[in-house]
Amino acid sequence: MLMTTRRPATVGEILTEEFLQPLGLTQAVLAEAMGVQRKHVNELCNDRRTVTAATALILARVFGNSPDFWLNTQRRCDLWTVMNSPDQRARIDRARPLATAA
Repeated sequence: MLMTTRRPATVGEILTEEFLQPLGLTQAVLAEAMGVQRKHVNELCNDRRTVTAATALILARVFGNSPDFWLNTQRRCDLWTVMNSPDQRARIDRARPLATAA
């Protein structure tokens, strides 16, 4: 699997830098629009909470984009983190493909 060495932008970075700041929104305003507690948004913005399918659907509804945008952003970060963790890489490298019948 080919992965870049540069860490992808996190959900929190994108949420803050591409949505909240340009739109002049606070975390409290976003939390109200999402119907969640401000703590939920704060944890998303600070990368202490991951995007679930439900959160992706809510963010897509609030911002008018797709849930796939949010899920793919989370997935890219998750994959990069695992691929750049020596412990996780060793675990992955121990796996062997199954033999296939010809």
